Amino acid sequence: MTTWTDVINYVRTRYEVLEETDSWLRFRLDTENSRTQQVAVHHVPDEDGGGWLEISSAVGHADKVDPGRLLELAGTCLVGGAAVVDGVALLKHTVPLEDLSVLEEFERPLTMLVASADAFEHELTEKDHF
Repeated sequence: MTTWTDVINYVRTRYEVLEETDSWLRFRLDTENSRTQQVAVHHVPDEDGGGWLEISSAVGHADKVDPGRLLELAGTCLVGGAAVVDGVALLKHTVPLEDLSVLEEFERPLTMLVASADAFEHELTEKDHF
């Protein structure tokens, strides 16, 4: 069974960690065309003693993106859904931690979500803020 500590160690060895607490990590991934994308992974324990990983990546400041277009774009994603948290438009995806038999099962939704968030950020803002 994969633990939160396993996820932290996996991320630390592969990505540039920008910020870290006991329950979340914020780090940067390189994307296409010399762009980068920030991503956060939160450890969310549940009442049954299991846990979840919430992966999120910013698309732009919510007041600077077309919400209708963001929802249309999010509807094309295989993983993730659109949300606004603290004024930031995000793509978010959640996976059960205990179901990750290998950390590569974390990597695939992570990279898919980040690629979509970066493409949406580029289309909706024409910037690379996140």
